[in-house]
Amino acid sequence: MAAKLAQYLRDTITREHAHLLAVSEEQASRPAAKPGAWNAKQELGHLLDSAANNHQRFVRATLHGSYEGPGYAQDEWVRLHGYDEVPWATLIALWRDYNLFLARLVERIPDEKLATECRVGAYPPLTLGFLIDDYVLHMQHHIDHLLGREVVTQYPRPDVKM
Repeated sequence: MAAKLAQYLRDTITREHAHLLAVSEEQASRPAAKPGAWNAKQELGHLLDSAANNHQRFVRATLHGSYEGPGYAQDEWVRLHGYDEVPWATLIALWRDYNLFLARLVERIPDEKLATECRVGAYPPLTLGFLIDDYVLHMQHHIDHLLGREVVTQYPRPDVKM
């Protein structure tokens, strides 16, 4: 199962990398249509923040047999990092490389550890396997959105309970 989750992440990276590269620096820097919303750079930066937060969740849950930790203030993280000032190509490279690194980690998690209970912020308990799957789904949702696709992957899944 961990191998399938790792492949799910790799497939997403492979499928979306070229689409992200097709976005120009100008397009990625364009202010968001809605006030207070993120532009493409900030949204991809949010995915870097998500990777960083989930990285430590995946490791701690695997090593400690459970995980309990905070959520994170997404808008503040994006603002503090100043993603809109970082070159688009740099953000794409970081996103790709970090997520390939995470796929390698996920692949190394023993299948029996996927049932490990995780508590993130005020959310109800969920399993490590769900957390990993949800991480990739969350990524796809944001990539669909920042690429301006007509159909944006629904997140969270309406049919899966935490």
